Amino acid sequence: MPTMTNAVTWFEIGSSDPAATTRFYGDLFGWTFSTDKAYREISAPAEGAIGGGVFPLDGDRPGYGIFYVQVEDVAATVAAAEAAGGKVLVPPTGDPGGLIFAHLLDPAGTHFGVFTPPPAQS
Repeated sequence: MPTMTNAVTWFEIGSSDPAATTRFYGDLFGWTFSTDKAYREISAPAEGAIGGGVFPLDGDRPGYGIFYVQVEDVAATVAAAEAAGGKVLVPPTGDPGGLIFAHLLDPAGTHFGVFTPPPAQS
């Protein structure tokens, strides 16, 4: 993925029924999803389209849709969001692959995420 700093480059749909959710969006928009792991990524979004996936939810958690902005520094962006009146829901967190993300609320209460992709593999 080319570097697109401060651009929306990912979305996520949280669902307690990922199979039904992927079927719905697949039927509606013609999207196809990977099914080889719990997190179902869109297999081949249209040229130039942002990527996304369906995250499986446990229990009675309500479904959600969230957008992610790719940033250069998640921790610095979180600090800037707090200084501008935002709130941190999930502090900067890394995954084993090197992706770093955080979840925030803007001053009006809108939930969104920021992330830095894993380092490029050489």
